[in-house]
Amino acid sequence: METGSLAYHDPVEAVDGVYLAELAVGENMSVQHFEIEPGADVPEHDHHHEQAGFVYEGELTFLVDGEEFTVGAGDGYTIPGGEPHAALNEGDEVARGVDIFSPPRENPDWQD
Repeated sequence: METGSLAYHDPVEAVDGVYLAELAVGENMSVQHFEIEPGADVPEHDHHHEQAGFVYEGELTFLVDGEEFTVGAGDGYTIPGGEPHAALNEGDEVARGVDIFSPPRENPDWQD
């Protein structure tokens, strides 16, 4: 068994105002913490990984297939692999949450 803590993982600024930190990587999934500052956005992208997430602070607006979805503190979401999506923090506070990817995703495409 391996353990880890957010305190031991330095976040990477993937794009302006978007910080990611790998918490755990296994054979079939990975867990990533995110922080997205007010006004920051994750540009549209897609990946073969299925993505399930949970926002525990703040709020995000996801754009998926031309539709907007608002996900706030306490809400979870899933995004199928291969589905183009984007996220924007339109609120006044930092959005924080956790994403799980299957298969594991050690780095987003823009960090390869």
